[in-house]
Amino acid sequence: MELHGIKTPIIKPGDDIVEILVKSIEEIDFELEDGDIIVLAESAVATAENRVINLGDIKPSEKAIDFGEQYSIDPREMEIILQESDRIIGGISGFVLALKSGFLSPNAGIDTSNAPEGHVVLLPDNPDKSAREIRSKLEEIYNCNIAVIIGDSRTHPLRWGCTGIAIGCSGIEAVEDERGKKDIYGKPLEVTRKAVADNIVSAAQILMGECDESVPAVIMRDAPVEMKEVEGIPKMSPRECLYFGIFHNRID
Repeated sequence: MELHGIKTPIIKPGDDIVEILVKSIEEIDFELEDGDIIVLAESAVATAENRVINLGDIKPSEKAIDFGEQYSIDPREMEIILQESDRIIGGISGFVLALKSGFLSPNAGIDTSNAPEGHVVLLPDNPDKSAREIRSKLEEIYNCNIAVIIGDSRTHPLRWGCTGIAIGCSGIEAVEDERGKKDIYGKPLEVTRKAVADNIVSAAQILMGECDESVPAVIMRDAPVEMKEVEGIPKMSPRECLYFGIFHNRID
């Protein structure tokens, strides 16, 4: 399995991300092939889609001011978080945990890093659609069958550091159901599902980094993954989640 990081110029609002990717791939004398998987940083995709907000244009509501004071967040940023969230679960200094489109996201995925001064970058409006459209254009250009994943980074409970998570996917099955398969002792698995897309994003982020690397895209080649005409990240209800559902089923 190979990973190839793709450096690009700084992507600006309204840029054609496919055009930038093609030029950047050509610069390293590379070409996409059948079975390649492209991982794209969500901030790059969102910026190209004009999902960049000038905080100077935001007038915070009283609720945003109160929450901002409670959690030490700029009230203008807090106003955007409230607008982008389906529900605020709670928070700590500098962060709130939001439920957005079925997923838990710190600050509703709003990013102040890799954004121009005084601006924030939102998540892509529809990451699965973005992945599908980018995949379709690249497949047409290179005449091959590929997959596209849009990735973000998340922390995990009681662990330092960020790992990758897929927020948009097209061309592979994001989560493979392993239930019914046998373990090394022949016992059938009962609950195991393999987070294929998340694992791929985590591998890609070793090359992407979180700072000024300017590598918003990584090509994974020869991954043991089957190309499929599927898209999307399966969602689970809060009650099914170990870290979230436990609050509904506490043992006092």
